[in-house]
Amino acid sequence: MERGKKRRREEEEIEAENRDANHSLSLEQNLSFSDTNVALRMMRAQFPQIDKSQLYSSVKDRTQVDRELESLRRDKVVRIFKLNTGQDDHGIMFLEDYLKQLEHVVKRMEEKKQGDVDVFKWFKGHVIESKLEPCIEHEELYALLSLGGQVKDGHISLLINAGLLTRQLIDPNMYWFAIPNIGSVLKGLSQGRKELLSLLNRRRYKEMMLAPLEKMRLRLSPLDMRFHLRDLIGSGHLKTAHTPSGIVVQVSKD
Repeated sequence: MERGKKRRREEEEIEAENRDANHSLSLEQNLSFSDTNVALRMMRAQFPQIDKSQLYSSVKDRTQVDRELESLRRDKVVRIFKLNTGQDDHGIMFLEDYLKQLEHVVKRMEEKKQGDVDVFKWFKGHVIESKLEPCIEHEELYALLSLGGQVKDGHISLLINAGLLTRQLIDPNMYWFAIPNIGSVLKGLSQGRKELLSLLNRRRYKEMMLAPLEKMRLRLSPLDMRFHLRDLIGSGHLKTAHTPSGIVVQVSKD
């Protein structure tokens, strides 16, 4: 009971900070947390879609992250999405944010009069509500959508074209749930990773102080440098070391 109260209090404090000036906070000031939910809410203000490895950079106990993330997923607080930027890359999004994205998609489709938009209501009410995993089989998707109305192949195509589903390349009978309009983010994520690693590898000791590094801008990515630092620290490509002068970011040895 006490832990629940403490968590709620921490969340309220984090959200208050977010409203004030969270965008200006340096990574050095908020690199680590003890609670996955609190870490998610802090990063949410900076990055609407959160890469799972960013959590690993912020909550040191990876087993705790996985356990608490699974609990948040089951409780329908967050949804987890498979990303095509790497074998183990997963994105995390608060369900309320994802549903807002879904509303924007429906509005856009209605304006363009692109097909039977009722399928989006079926998708939200029957698929999203009951299927919490990152993927779904064709037969199960059809069955859940059929709870809303008569499903046609065109309905599935509409969901794919809207960016809500993607077909698995290995198994065409399986779909990944997707985040609409995330293409530019994924491109920036992939290119930013390469550019940041290249930048550090060119330095004499393959390291740099965190404070000036996080203020730099990458040419090939529109994403904040803090996004890429959390990502690469969490995935193990970079590591940090505390020195009297501050935190140093280093390229991890193979």
